[in-house]
Amino acid sequence: RLKGISTDSILESGYIEQLIEDAPGSIFATIGYTEKPDVAAAKILEGRVAILVDGTPFVLTAPFVLLESFQAAEDYYFRPYFATMARIIRIIGFLVTIMAPAFYVATTTYHQELIPTSLLITFAQAREGVPFPAFVESLIMIITFEILREAGIRLPRPVGQALSIVGALVIGESAVSAGIIGAPMVIVVAITAVSGFLVPAQNDSAIVLRYLMLILGATFGGFGITLGLISALVHMSSLESFGYMYLTPMAPFDIEDSKDTV
Repeated sequence: RLKGISTDSILESGYIEQLIEDAPGSIFATIGYTEKPDVAAAKILEGRVAILVDGTPFVLTAPFVLLESFQAAEDYYFRPYFATMARIIRIIGFLVTIMAPAFYVATTTYHQELIPTSLLITFAQAREGVPFPAFVESLIMIITFEILREAGIRLPRPVGQALSIVGALVIGESAVSAGIIGAPMVIVVAITAVSGFLVPAQNDSAIVLRYLMLILGATFGGFGITLGLISALVHMSSLESFGYMYLTPMAPFDIEDSKDTV
């Protein structure tokens, strides 16, 4: 695959990733990357291939499967009980970051009977006077967060951090005080944003899935969220990374390799 590349220059390893991956049209990456030498060495010892590019600290590793996204080098330095708990929290965090806004919109719009009465009354009081439906409210907050995140990344680090923190606090508080956004929505988006940082390897796919799930949840309720999850699962089941199924070792199931999943 490397010999088949036809390009004038390679400025960063991401160029190579897009030219040799199995499914360039998928939202899920089928090639891993790391800038930690211990992680790259561990993957080579597991039988993977590492691709180093002159002038960039990021090393590409292949094949790459979904479960690698939830693994961290620190997992193997700690005792197994804590490492297992941390990995489970990452998996839960990934599900939360793609489903929390959609679940909130679906339950408050279509499935109010699933919410305890006292909590439902609190939600109703908080949303009293908000001029937008829950879907539009959620979309405004998520897009606002993405704008702040992009601004924080592009600016110099001291300025970017200050902008992100102050911007989020000021905009969130002002929007609630002005009655444009309900307080529960601010909490949901905040949890969604924080959970997204738990699995940086799947950050790109999580953003796309978050919008898709939100649209499906707002359109069809819980049924739409279920359809979205099944579609994502079917898509992941069809992906391969250099001859290995993307959901290895869960599909196809391999009990010997499953010891390093959760």
